[in-house]
Amino acid sequence: LSAFRQREAVSAVGSSNMENDISLKFHQQLFLISENLVTEDVAALKFLCTDLLHLSKLEGVKSAADIFKLLMAQEYLNVEDTFLLAELLYKIKCHSLLEKLGYTKEKVQEHLSEKGRISPYRQMLYELSENITSVMLKDITFLLRDHLPKRCMILSALDLLTLLEKQGLLTKDNVKILEDVCMTVSPDLLKTIELYKKGKVLCCNIFSLPDVHTAAKLLKELGVLPSFCPTKMHKRRCGMLSSEEEGTPVDGVFYFNPRLDLNTYYKMDGPHRGFCLIINNVNFNNSQRKGSCKDAEQLERVFTWLGLDVRTYTDLMSGEIINLMETWQRVPDHKDRNCFICCILSHGKSGAIYGTDEISVPIRVLTSHFTAKQCPQLAAKPKLFFIQACQGDKIQCPVYVDTDGPTPDLSSMQERVFLSESIPEEADFLLGMATVDGYVSFRHMEEGSWYIQALCSKLKLLVPRGEDILSILTQVNEDVARRDSPSGTKKQMPQPAYTLRRKFIFPIPMAPPPS
Repeated sequence: LSAFRQREAVSAVGSSNMENDISLKFHQQLFLISENLVTEDVAALKFLCTDLLHLSKLEGVKSAADIFKLLMAQEYLNVEDTFLLAELLYKIKCHSLLEKLGYTKEKVQEHLSEKGRISPYRQMLYELSENITSVMLKDITFLLRDHLPKRCMILSALDLLTLLEKQGLLTKDNVKILEDVCMTVSPDLLKTIELYKKGKVLCCNIFSLPDVHTAAKLLKELGVLPSFCPTKMHKRRCGMLSSEEEGTPVDGVFYFNPRLDLNTYYKMDGPHRGFCLIINNVNFNNSQRKGSCKDAEQLERVFTWLGLDVRTYTDLMSGEIINLMETWQRVPDHKDRNCFICCILSHGKSGAIYGTDEISVPIRVLTSHFTAKQCPQLAAKPKLFFIQACQGDKIQCPVYVDTDGPTPDLSSMQERVFLSESIPEEADFLLGMATVDGYVSFRHMEEGSWYIQALCSKLKLLVPRGEDILSILTQVNEDVARRDSPSGTKKQMPQPAYTLRRKFIFPIPMAPPPS
């Protein structure tokens, strides 16, 4: 008996040591996460936890570690369950820190519907704050001056929203004060509020619909991305769903969970999709880009089909290209559009494209005209640039295959520019390049360029399937990579770079794709 008790005591000590090791490792993980979060991240975490933790406790928070302690004290966070912290990191887009908790972005998305704790209301306010620029904040503060304390200091949109909640002017059931100021300052902000309100109605009424297909139709008309849960299968996310989707079980049940979609997709449900500029440089001093008109025609047909207002410009010199960007930067109609797209077909070199006067224009100069500071009407909206041009040395090509490189009298020794340097550092840009830096891109002299033809083909094929733009560009890469020149010795690989914060999905057009 004595020996048994001794073994039991040894076992208990070993178990205790193991628990201590696990606890130490857990607290080390929290410390590392806290050390990687900056002041703005901590402010965002505080705001997102407002419905979970007492406000008086949150006001004393100085660091992310303080928030973690409060969550643990309320048993929202422990060694066995770290999902709430993973959800918070996902919402503030600190995706690289998820791996410290054993999560990925996709894994968090998969479990949000069943484990998520951040309310749709709190998410809606946070998304709104992310889209309110400093100029908008000043305007909103001015409009609300009679509702705010005289000497209050408002440094951020989150500060303003918190203050309105403290005064009882803003609640989950009453967002009218936000609607009023957003209507005046930036009607685009209303889309986030409208989606939240639609979600509340759908949560109450969706199950009263007569059948699953009626539900799908309603959700699609409202511009809300549904989730689909067939009764005989596990719940799964479905980014786009039409009532005609093959294999959709009629005994399924639709459920709407606003927290799944609110921060995941760019808004593309406005009355106007956006402008699409096409710059098609064909005739240069010493060369002609044969086949480029085929590219321009295809781009015009495809983007018109996708609902954009397409404007095509032919044979622009370098100064004219810059002037055109400056003109479109100031177009007031951007405020009523969901996105902006610009396609440039020309010769090029590393980090630049050429005007027909054979003077180069840095791609960074072109994209910088549409930052939130330079073009506030496009703030928080996706800006997509597609560049069909060489980014390196000119290569002699066989008949019917030409290169979009510099003209013969230009030196092939060029300074290299990294692709990341061609897009602004701020969010919501995508730059689709026909080739990686330093290499030529190929254009068939009758059928058009490999890249643009693949891009148009994949847009026509995959937009009706609900694929997002990055998935489509991956397919474009695969298509172009399979091609080779008639000699079989020349290849090409496109390269996208982006600072998109959400998935960009074109709404499915009612008309069939253009031929």
